[in-house]
Amino acid sequence: MRVYPKFLLSAHSPAQFPEPSVPEVAFLGRSNVGKSSLLNALLGSKMAKVSSTPGRTRAINFFSIADSPQRQQPQMYFADLPGYGYAKISKSITAEWPKFIEPYLAQRPTLALCLCLVDSNVPPQESDAQLIHFLRSAGRSFLVVATKADKLSGNGRAKARAALTTGLDVDDLLLCSAKTGAGLKELWSAITTAASPA
Repeated sequence: MRVYPKFLLSAHSPAQFPEPSVPEVAFLGRSNVGKSSLLNALLGSKMAKVSSTPGRTRAINFFSIADSPQRQQPQMYFADLPGYGYAKISKSITAEWPKFIEPYLAQRPTLALCLCLVDSNVPPQESDAQLIHFLRSAGRSFLVVATKADKLSGNGRAKARAALTTGLDVDDLLLCSAKTGAGLKELWSAITTAASPA
């Protein structure tokens, strides 16, 4: 799918959020889950900064997504949320969550889908389970996306899927790889379905 993304803004408070005018898709995950790499693979460009130091993102970064460079109104926004769960910075970021991240996830009227990114090579994490519980309690639609699937064999992928669905108490998840492109078509399908008018 060819898209034309543009960086929109970085928000550190609800007052800085863009006007809620189009459907939004939020990207959430632990700091070293490969969120920026997956975003860039989806967009076909290096919009999100990939850092060797986990936890660099301290704001919600919004990107506008259109299917044509001439299109005035974007079809949707992508919202790249700060990572969590990285020991060195998790406390400082966790302290920021109630200020602008929780309000965004709980109250944003145009939030159509939350993508919960987990590492397919890592056992289920308590922080990921907590996020899923929060989204369920907020009544949000979400999809668990297991990144870095290229590092697993066929048997390994089946084992990872079973362990993660059980550990995170979800019915299913989508295995993806930013490196090989595996699962990206299916992910785009889920995104466009969620962002389409009912």
